[in-house]
Amino acid sequence: MPTIKDVAKRAGVSVTTVSRVLNNRGYIGETTRKKVYKAMEELDYQPNEVARSLFRKKSNIIGLIVPTVAHPFFGEMTSYIETYAYSRGYKVLICNSQLDSSKEQEYIWMLRRNQVDGIIMASHTLDVEEYKKLELPVVAFDRFISKKIPYVTSDNYRGGKLAVELLLERGCTKIAHMCGSLHLDMLANQRHRAFMDVAEERKVPYFTVETDINVFEVKKYEELLLDLFIEHPEVDGLFLNSDIMAVAAMKVCSKLGKRVPEDVKIIGYDDVSIASLVSPEITTIRQPLEQMSRLSVRLIEGLVNKKPVSVENCLPVELVRRGTA
Repeated sequence: MPTIKDVAKRAGVSVTTVSRVLNNRGYIGETTRKKVYKAMEELDYQPNEVARSLFRKKSNIIGLIVPTVAHPFFGEMTSYIETYAYSRGYKVLICNSQLDSSKEQEYIWMLRRNQVDGIIMASHTLDVEEYKKLELPVVAFDRFISKKIPYVTSDNYRGGKLAVELLLERGCTKIAHMCGSLHLDMLANQRHRAFMDVAEERKVPYFTVETDINVFEVKKYEELLLDLFIEHPEVDGLFLNSDIMAVAAMKVCSKLGKRVPEDVKIIGYDDVSIASLVSPEITTIRQPLEQMSRLSVRLIEGLVNKKPVSVENCLPVELVRRGTA
């Protein structure tokens, strides 16, 4: 079995140079880097990742736990995190919890066994106590776990306020908000708090459509929205907690013969790519998803390197006016 010395000899460089190439450390000229990679390929040299991790006391691997990459928000977030982490010399192990607490627990154990440097937690199924007990860096995405665990979020209250104020500015007289389960302790619940605060302040009738814990079933969204319009056909303004929910709302309105935005005005949330791919394009609250993803990686990197980081990291949101409101 070839060794690092064999690679160095074949490439005509020092063992130290080969090590620097393997660990992506220090300046290495592109010509030298190519010579090392070519020698590795010719010798079929496979670095011992476990040994390297033990030697460096770092694996350069980050665990990322999401509910499902099939959802556009988490798919785009995963892409941003992986791309930025890779540019910083990290690989990402992506885990789909599928909203299954036992599966999420198994993934945590797996990530610990693989000696990841840290975990970015974007799922919300497992009890937060499990993350408090982890003896490795954790960064939470849009969820508060403890005063010691950093989290990245956007201004959810401001986002909810912007959405409701626009519905009222556009003349809506009875409004509704579809959100995830309010029984979950999520920072996104602040959107609903803002929705109610503004509606009550303006004395506008409002309704809440709350999903169960499985907040990613489009068919369920459609069923709940259909029930809403059957019970309250006078609703003329909808604020949805995601752009996918907004698409479901547009579909239900079409089935009921309600025109968007003439009869019902719709505002989504996130501004994922689908928001501008449907017709009419969705008016939405834009979360700075790319910046939030980059910040999550920078926080993990800071924790790994024993540097002080801010626990609370809240970025601004933006109202994007399009065709549905």
